[in-house]
Amino acid sequence: MIELLVVAVGGGVGAAARFMVDGEIRSRHNGGFPWGTFVVNVVGSFLIGVFSMLFFALVQRGVPGELAHLLHIALAVGLCGGFTTFSTATVESVRLAQSGRLRLALANALGTLAVTVLAAGLGTAVGALFS
Repeated sequence: MIELLVVAVGGGVGAAARFMVDGEIRSRHNGGFPWGTFVVNVVGSFLIGVFSMLFFALVQRGVPGELAHLLHIALAVGLCGGFTTFSTATVESVRLAQSGRLRLALANALGTLAVTVLAAGLGTAVGALFS
């Protein structure tokens, strides 16, 4: 039950943060490429990589496994899960394609996939520096 609670709280905070970050970026970049969604997905993927490695560092440093696990799911699953939104990226790609902007649709779909995987890898490398 506690796991559900920490994921729910983290997810709520992440979703609120996504709403604010995405809104701020959209207010500065109207139309064209969906930069708001792209940025939150890249940042969230990076943070998931960092949090995943920090989980191992906490366990190695003697933090009880259950506490480290709760921190990990609160941050990586809850916060980052609520912050990132791959379903929105997919819908935005479909909408771009439907409006005839096929190059932007392809750039969004493939770019999101490639850059978020790279961001997660970079986050894992950065997190490993602390473990």
